[in-house]
Amino acid sequence: MTDTPRTADHPHRAATVDELHARPFPSIEAPTHAWFVALRPERRIERDRAAERAQLDRLIQGACQTPPEEDATHWSGRLGPLNLKWESHTEFVTILIWGPEESDVTALAQRVLADGPGLRMASARFRIRRIEDDAEALAIIRSDHAPDSLAASRVLDNSAVIAGDFRPAPDGDMRFSVLVRPDVGPGRVGRIVQRLLEIETYRAMAMLGLVRAREMGPALSDLGTRLAQEVATLGTSDGAAEVSLQALLDISARLEQLATRATFRMSATAAYERIVTIRIDALNETRFEGRQTFGEFMMRRFDPAMRTVEATGHRLTRLTDRARRAGELLRTRVEVELSRQNRELLVSMDRRSDEALRLQHTVEGLSVVAISYYATSLALYVAAPFGKEIGLSKTWMAAGITPLVVLATWAALRAVRKRLH
Repeated sequence: MTDTPRTADHPHRAATVDELHARPFPSIEAPTHAWFVALRPERRIERDRAAERAQLDRLIQGACQTPPEEDATHWSGRLGPLNLKWESHTEFVTILIWGPEESDVTALAQRVLADGPGLRMASARFRIRRIEDDAEALAIIRSDHAPDSLAASRVLDNSAVIAGDFRPAPDGDMRFSVLVRPDVGPGRVGRIVQRLLEIETYRAMAMLGLVRAREMGPALSDLGTRLAQEVATLGTSDGAAEVSLQALLDISARLEQLATRATFRMSATAAYERIVTIRIDALNETRFEGRQTFGEFMMRRFDPAMRTVEATGHRLTRLTDRARRAGELLRTRVEVELSRQNRELLVSMDRRSDEALRLQHTVEGLSVVAISYYATSLALYVAAPFGKEIGLSKTWMAAGITPLVVLATWAALRAVRKRLH
């Protein structure tokens, strides 16, 4: 029995399947302490992935662990009494550390920050505890978080209570509390922590779009005013087309420069905003003790910033379209002006052609006279001897010959003109 031929796998099939299982949720046993950081350079093009990987290798080798492969984008394992989860994303690298002793977590966190290859974009400290009832959870939340911006909710079918005030502590870390029921396992705790740190990270990354939008605001206002002034002059005959064209080219160039700088950031902000919304929805929040939920907090504080970024992007697009339409109007105006000039030039050429034709007719008449004069003189020289024989004077001979010569000259010139035409 022969084997059935098998179709070969696509070369990227394994990579696409592995991506489904990349970056698994951590398994965190409560009670514990966790610390998280997202590192990113000031400018995206300055990111040094080799330095990020070198930091991970130093942390792993210090604990006698085997480093992952060169192209790995995530790693998790134990470093002595602590656990570490490292992930490399498109714009940033993240490190999550958790363990039973807060002092150990803090010590390793300080090492990471001191040796970090980028700047701290987001960082958070999680206190994960088990609770018996809502009263215990409420007491912990009141002692650990500022009340004015506190968000707290029950999540994942009332299996846990989460809280955070989104205010950095003196050490720069956000503070979150994850309070779980006694029967909640480490897998569910890890999912809650993962979603919270993703909310914080992608919120911080999305807010970079607001910074860019605020930077672009004055430039867009100035370009909008200039564009309106140039459009106002297009309908008048005062402005020179060359000056208007140069001004529109300058405005269009500045808008394209802004679009080049902003396109990636605006798109990334929209993507990060969607991730934040999805992660909040995945928590399946319900209200806890009348407090605002994470979703409500983001709706009041985060959503207006995202709408500002979105409005700035639309404003840039509208200005770019207006500049393009103004260029088309200017081109139409120039074409109309050229058509008018061409029409005037054709009229002028027709007038000159008529004048040249009349001048040609005048010259032809004078040519007939001149040629006839010389032809008559020659004919008289030839006919003079014959006139004497028949008794005609030179005057009578000239009177008889001149009409004939003039008629012959005119006919000859007319025949030549017909051949030429």
